[in-house]
Amino acid sequence: MNFDATFDYVIVGAGSAGCVLTNRISAEGHSVCVLEAGPRDEWWNWKIHMPAALMYNLCDDKYNWYYHTEPQAHMNNRVMYWPRGRVLGGSSALNAMVYVRGHALDYDRWAFKENCDGWSYQEILPYFRRAETREIGGDEYRGDSGPLWVHTGTQQNVLFDAFIEAAQQAGYPFTKDMNGYQQEGVGRMDMTIRNGRRWSAAMAYLHPAEKRSNVTVETRAFTQRIILEGQRAVGVEFVQNGQVKRYRAEREVICSGGAINSPQLLMLSGIGPADHLREVGVEVKHDLPGVGQNLQEHLEMYIQQQCTKPITLYTYTKPVPMALAGVQWFLTRSGVCTSAHLEAGGFIRSQAGIEHPNLQFHFLPSTVNDHGRQNGTCHAYQVHIGNMRQASRGWIKLKSTDPRQHPIIQPNYLMEEQDRREFRDAVKLTREIFAQKAFEPFRGPEINPGAHVKTDAEIDAFVRERGDSAYHPSCTCKMGTDDMAVVDPQARVRGLEGLRIVDASIMPSVVSGNLNAPTIMVAEKCSDMILGKTPLPKANVPVYIAENWRTSQR
Repeated sequence: MNFDATFDYVIVGAGSAGCVLTNRISAEGHSVCVLEAGPRDEWWNWKIHMPAALMYNLCDDKYNWYYHTEPQAHMNNRVMYWPRGRVLGGSSALNAMVYVRGHALDYDRWAFKENCDGWSYQEILPYFRRAETREIGGDEYRGDSGPLWVHTGTQQNVLFDAFIEAAQQAGYPFTKDMNGYQQEGVGRMDMTIRNGRRWSAAMAYLHPAEKRSNVTVETRAFTQRIILEGQRAVGVEFVQNGQVKRYRAEREVICSGGAINSPQLLMLSGIGPADHLREVGVEVKHDLPGVGQNLQEHLEMYIQQQCTKPITLYTYTKPVPMALAGVQWFLTRSGVCTSAHLEAGGFIRSQAGIEHPNLQFHFLPSTVNDHGRQNGTCHAYQVHIGNMRQASRGWIKLKSTDPRQHPIIQPNYLMEEQDRREFRDAVKLTREIFAQKAFEPFRGPEINPGAHVKTDAEIDAFVRERGDSAYHPSCTCKMGTDDMAVVDPQARVRGLEGLRIVDASIMPSVVSGNLNAPTIMVAEKCSDMILGKTPLPKANVPVYIAENWRTSQR
């Protein structure tokens, strides 16, 4: 087979993982080509780089794959919208910039219960630290010299303080750093923002790497298949400007397309469940039954309350205040446009007997409706809340052999009673926080679910109708050693040579929090594996676990 170019490594996908890998591998002198289906994240594009503008890119498909799920049987047969990044930086160029690592016990579960040797918390913490520069300084948990700039919320809206105080009045602890010793509790959130601008994986890792002569970045390059010679991956085929091209990888092909694109690409290449591939007409090259299975995603919902004072972001939905705030950002990189405003939040346990938090809060001094595609109608505030470790499992399959056809996405939301029960608890516990004294100066009528929603059956109906994606798909090419594992704990595709997957799809189970920071950590750790480096020395730090978790909910 003839190839148009040859590199040591070809990486498919310039999202959070692909950006990290491009930087770390090329820094060791290897030639690297990264292929991105979307366009560049142009420096002048304020819709990407202004933190407060994040909703604009959720409303169209310019930088966004614009996926949709199958009708959800347990959510009134709703078709759910799943935006995913299709641009340099991937979803880190579109997301809400929340930096959350997950809980230490998530990674211990990977290592000790899910057969992923080397992935315990004390082993992965050094990679979180290597990636990060925390603006207010590092410590034994936090980094101070990494590419990824992390800013802790400083916006002065009094509603952030009201939420943190109300949660403490309800009996939950305060945590000064939910990415440090103590995740459990409420406090200020961290965000991937630097000097008032979004600090995506492209800004942190890819653009510095692009200056090297051994790095090639191809945009609008739609990868159609991985090229196999026997049981070895030797390159990829992609379409760019209407031309079919093939690039050879002398060392490895690395899939970093994410939890939807990576399994889709494997299956299009004949790597996946043999029966399914035959059904859609793909020649089976390597039977791997776990590809596309084990899909896990965070569902969330919004509890909304009217605000009796004009202090919410509703002010900035009006033309003049919006324009003035935008001008301030363009001229000085300051003001309300420097944040996505999810600056307060936290983690709690929904019931006694749960060892580490299974519910997450993001508090917003405004309202979001239909992924930001509809403005609110009054001054109000809301909390986004969802369960962290869903019991329901879904899958991804091909619709056809056409690479341009979006795959079939079936998350099976709320299929399991455990998930439904945790959402009932979530509504009740959030209402309890909003009822505390700290909110008295601001609390108007409840907008959603609304005071009329009282019984468990009524709450269930609300969740079915209003629950939505938290944009955290994962686990569809899971890491492990069992028959359904797609990659081994070194991220190598089982049964093949020269092929790895490095992205959120290889998580064996979803972590308790947002997925951007964990995905970057996974890529940092895998880069050492790819380069044959000795792993960073283990950390030896304590982790907070509530002493009364067996007997008390808080």
